[in-house]
Amino acid sequence: MGLNLLEKTELWVNNITLDNTNLTELAATTAKVLGLESSKVLVVDVRPWHITLDILEKDIPEENIMGKETILLEELSKLKGVNITDETYIHSNGILGMICLDVENPKEIINTVEAMTNEMKEKIAKRAIVFPTGFELKQNLIEDTNTPYLKSRLEKEGYKVTVGDIIEDDIDDMEYKLSDAISRAYGLVITTGGVGAEDKDKSVESVLRIDPDAATPYIVKFKQGTGRHVKDGVKIAVGQVGLTYIVALPGPNDEVKIASEVLLSCLQNNFNKNQIAHQISNALAEKLAKKKFHHEVNHQESHNHHHH
Repeated sequence: MGLNLLEKTELWVNNITLDNTNLTELAATTAKVLGLESSKVLVVDVRPWHITLDILEKDIPEENIMGKETILLEELSKLKGVNITDETYIHSNGILGMICLDVENPKEIINTVEAMTNEMKEKIAKRAIVFPTGFELKQNLIEDTNTPYLKSRLEKEGYKVTVGDIIEDDIDDMEYKLSDAISRAYGLVITTGGVGAEDKDKSVESVLRIDPDAATPYIVKFKQGTGRHVKDGVKIAVGQVGLTYIVALPGPNDEVKIASEVLLSCLQNNFNKNQIAHQISNALAEKLAKKKFHHEVNHQESHNHHHH
C-alpha cells in the first residue's frame, strides 16, 4: 500500500550548506535512497541554510520512507561540497514528514494509513505558531501583548501553540521563518505587525512570496506616498500552503483581538483563505472606521452625554 503524500511533496534539508555541489547528483542520490527514479526528484530551491527538494511521485511505498532520514543524510554527506552537521535535519509536510514523529509501532500505522491521515490532518490543523514581528519588539522597546493573548485564546480552542522568534523587518528572514514553520507541519501560522504602509512593513509581501495567490484585502486605503507611507494602504494577508494557513494580522492589540475571533470562527466553519481574509478585513475596516469616526465625534459625544 503506497502512501499518498497529502499533496505535499516537498522535502526540506535544513541546516545544510553547499559549496559548488552538483544538484543533479544530489537529487539522484535522494531518489535512490527513497527508491525512486532519479527523474522523480528535483532540487527546487537552494538557500544559505537549506535546500528544498520536490518529489514528483504521489505514492511511495511506505517502507521506502520509514526512518530514512539518517541514511539520506549519510548519503548526501558523501557528495562533493555538501556540509552536514549534527544540526542538519530533514523535514516535510504530509505523511512524508510526520513519519519522523515518535511512533510506537510503525507496522500498525501502515495498517491504518487512512485513519492516520485524517488524524494527522486534525493534528496539523490544531498546531499553531505565533510570530511577533518588528524591530521595536526585537529591541524591547515595546511589550508584546499580542503573542500571549493569541496563545491563550487559541489554547482555549484546543490548539497547541508554539511561540516563534520575533521576526525582523526583513523579507528574507520572514520568508525563511514562515516556510520553516510550514515544513514543521504547523496548520496555523500567525504573524502580528508589519502590515502597515511603511517601507519596513514586510509581512504581507512575505506571505505572497510563499503563496502568490494569498488573499490580501485592504483594511484601510489612502492616497499613496503621504509622509512615511510608501504603500497606498494597510492590508492583511491569508495564504495557504498544503494544510497550513498563514495569517498576517496588524500589530495593534485591539485589532488582533477582533481578528482572532473572526479567524477562529472562520476556521471552525472550514472557510477558504479568501473568505477568511475578507471576513477579517471587513471586521477590521469597520473597527478602524469607527475609531476614526470616534475621534471626530468624540467632542460632540461627550457634549451630548451631559444632557441625558
